[in-house]
Amino acid sequence: MNKTQLFEQIKTKRSFLCVGLDPVVENIPKHLLKYENPVLEFNKQIIDATKDLCVAYKPNTAFYESMGLKGWDTLIKTWKYIPNNIFTIADAKRGDIGNTSAMYADAFFNEEKSGMSFDAITVAPYMGSDSVGPFLNYADKWVILLALTSNSGHSDFQLHQTPQGKLHEEVIRISSQWAGSDQLMYVVGATRGAEFENIRRLVPDNFLLVPGVGAQGGSLQEVCRYGLNKECGLLINSSRGIIYAGKGEDFAEKARAEALKLQQEMEQILTAAQLV
Repeated sequence: MNKTQLFEQIKTKRSFLCVGLDPVVENIPKHLLKYENPVLEFNKQIIDATKDLCVAYKPNTAFYESMGLKGWDTLIKTWKYIPNNIFTIADAKRGDIGNTSAMYADAFFNEEKSGMSFDAITVAPYMGSDSVGPFLNYADKWVILLALTSNSGHSDFQLHQTPQGKLHEEVIRISSQWAGSDQLMYVVGATRGAEFENIRRLVPDNFLLVPGVGAQGGSLQEVCRYGLNKECGLLINSSRGIIYAGKGEDFAEKARAEALKLQQEMEQILTAAQLV
């Protein structure tokens, strides 16, 4: 899915919601344990309940890798179940020397080799351009670079002051030369709301993937005040706040209700900004 198609989906659904599919077997409703693959069934019901309200799904691959071979199979089947008109993100946070990154790129982008072909992958930029380049070699795919995250330890490195500014600003400034806004996104945590203004000065046209709204306490209104651009430019991710909204047999309906709240708030924001 290219940038124009993504923005069209945002306008059609009046939403820039991304749902994180991060299932833990111990946390899913107990009645699903009767299924041969409870996690896959959980994902399917969440997708069925929210697919008209969101424009993206983001499975965090660690939640699948931890289950070994069955987990990888579940990840592939989950990707295949997501409708074709919805943006898919492999939240894998990869990044290694060039030949290794090339294998990671194949794993998540090359369906012929691996059985799945996500639209985008999250990548750690610490090892530099040659570690990111193999992902960018897939011209029709996206790289989402970690820039300013929402975890408590982000300040250990990301806020470190350099002669040119904070380290995360340097990451954005340098990496923005590697590809255009039609192939490069950035992860910026919702709990870092005040930083969005500076980040938008550096990358006015790029999409930002924003975790931290909901369970982590980030403010959607604050993020949009500083982060919204002429093509929306935001994908707001919510994982636990949606997928674990309910614990009973009506968990999918509860998930839909939470997604609907966010979608309705997003519709108001898009309307006020005259984007829909």
